[in-house]
Amino acid sequence: MKALALLAAAALLAGCASTPRAPGAPDEAVSGKLSVQVAAQLGAPARSVSVTFDLRGGAERGEMQLTSPLGTVMAQARWQPGEVVLKQAEGEKRFPDLPALADEVLGEPLPLGALFDWLRGRPWGGAPSRPLAPPAVGFQQLGWAVELERWKEGWIVARRSAPPAVTVRARLEQ
Repeated sequence: MKALALLAAAALLAGCASTPRAPGAPDEAVSGKLSVQVAAQLGAPARSVSVTFDLRGGAERGEMQLTSPLGTVMAQARWQPGEVVLKQAEGEKRFPDLPALADEVLGEPLPLGALFDWLRGRPWGGAPSRPLAPPAVGFQQLGWAVELERWKEGWIVARRSAPPAVTVRARLEQ
């Protein structure tokens, strides 16, 4: 379940090159470390998980692999219009789209399609955004604050304060 939660979160802030850079081709790859923390709410305990991720593609088409800190592949996913395939040790599961994956895995909607652009340090083109209040660097979009103060060092932090509060931290490989 932790691997699924991270896969969904990664697909949320889920794409790109091994170093932070300007937007590029849709087949860019990005890799790094990802940490997801979900606050406790309504009797559900707080959850936290960390993985290494390799992501290629974008919200429309792509693939991702999540690896444990010990190097074990925890989950792999590929998606294209109309289909998302998630592979784990237990087998394969199919979903019609990335939001359906998020709903199944996390039990709540997450903007997985936006994650690909967020990891690239830019707002997603599918929804309005606005800059964070100075002196913060970044933007707000879809109820998330995407902090880019350390973008040049490869760090991205996305926070959702609506219950349950979620914090996603990504450290892109340089």
